[in-house]
Amino acid sequence: MTSQIIITAFICTGIGAVAGFLFKKYITDQENDDARKLSERILDEAKKDAQAHKKEVLLQAQDEVFALKKEVEQDAKDRERELKKNEARLQAKEERLEKKVESLALKESELVSLEKKVAKQERAVEEKEEGLQELIVAQQTRLEEISGLTAEEARARLMQEIESKARHEAAKMVRVIEVEAQETAHRKAQMIIASAVQRYAGDYVSEHTVSSVELPSEDMKGRIIGREGRNIRAIEAATGVDLIIDDTPETVILSAYNPLRREVAKRSLERLISDGRIHPARIEDIVKKVEKEMDVQIREIGEQATFDLGVHGIHPEIVRLLGQLRFRTSFTQNVLQHSLEVAFLCGIMAAELGLDIKKAKRAGLLHDLGKAVDHEVEGPHALIGADLAKKYNESAEIVHAIAAHHEDVPPKSVYAVLVQAADSLSGARPGARKELLESYVKRLEELEGIATGFTGVSRAFAIQAGREVRVMVDCEAVNDDQIYMLSKDIAKQIEEKMTYPGQIRVTVIREKRAVGIAK
Repeated sequence: MTSQIIITAFICTGIGAVAGFLFKKYITDQENDDARKLSERILDEAKKDAQAHKKEVLLQAQDEVFALKKEVEQDAKDRERELKKNEARLQAKEERLEKKVESLALKESELVSLEKKVAKQERAVEEKEEGLQELIVAQQTRLEEISGLTAEEARARLMQEIESKARHEAAKMVRVIEVEAQETAHRKAQMIIASAVQRYAGDYVSEHTVSSVELPSEDMKGRIIGREGRNIRAIEAATGVDLIIDDTPETVILSAYNPLRREVAKRSLERLISDGRIHPARIEDIVKKVEKEMDVQIREIGEQATFDLGVHGIHPEIVRLLGQLRFRTSFTQNVLQHSLEVAFLCGIMAAELGLDIKKAKRAGLLHDLGKAVDHEVEGPHALIGADLAKKYNESAEIVHAIAAHHEDVPPKSVYAVLVQAADSLSGARPGARKELLESYVKRLEELEGIATGFTGVSRAFAIQAGREVRVMVDCEAVNDDQIYMLSKDIAKQIEEKMTYPGQIRVTVIREKRAVGIAK
């Protein structure tokens, strides 16, 4: 019974499984059939869409082809119109060229006929010239026979007479112009210079090449000399100054051409005497300290000079060089004092002439800047100073005024002339400068030698300490008008060959005497 039940259950289970399998297969077949139908429908729709898109693309392509064809046709029409226009322009140009060619051909024929006419006229002129030349030669030969002179001799004599007459007329004109100029310019120049000199009054102190230091007692000389002279040698080596210890009581003489070194030595020696400790190490220490103090003082002196003149914006190195000028001399005249005088005089004259006063003062103050380093740099101090001013960014007018104040370069501005005049005034005023007797006599002899070197000069005398030279001429060799040209020539040669402060007047004297003796 149980086995039947099991068999029955097994059979039922198998039937159920078969039934399930068949049902699942039916379902699967049904889904496959639906999927096939769906894919066929999608494919049909895609084909329809592709056909529609294809028609649309074809229509669009046909429209583009039509538009492009229309554009090409329009472009072709435009080019055809442009070609027709160009053809018309070329036709017009060709017509104009043909007309020009015809005109040129006509002018060429006219020129040919004109050339033939000119050639005939040239031949006629040449024939006339030949005839005239023959006539001139005949007349010249006849004139030579009559006058007894050749053509070259007559030409030379004529040129000599013309030159003599021209020089005579030029001398007369120079004389007239000089008189007229003196009536106006000389008076005005005297007024300006007199006003400048009157308004400036500066002190003058003679500078020497020696200084003296007073000693508290004669015993101090031995201490300064030191054992075997070691102290005095140390002082001279450290300062570059010669110490002269002679029989002068309680005095030591310091000798040097460099005032700056002499001042350092003087201050160092005074400090050593006051301190009492004199030995080589102490000497070197004191000299170094004094040199540092002098550097500070030099800068303060330069700053004070610029402050007194109201000249600002000067480079610090130039200010230091100005301070060094306080310890430089020229013909025993202090160079810084001289520069201040020149600056004041330039300012006063610039005010009288309506010029820039500050610029004039600046040029006057810096005109001798080169003297601060002329012992270290070769060349004229004017050009050295101009190079320094240019190096430290001074204006071109100031640089030129510095370079031209001794005629090392020709003056081209009114400020250069003002500096020249002020420099001469400061150096030439009484007591400002001194010179040695030998150089003074040599300068006078050179001045007289230049004057006597001219033709027609019999004697020359330098007077007024070389401020004037009077020239005596032979009255038979030089006439009244020629003496004016002679004075100018002598003055010009003096300017070229000599160096001198101020001005030199050249006076030419022509005198004719008639002497009668009664017996």
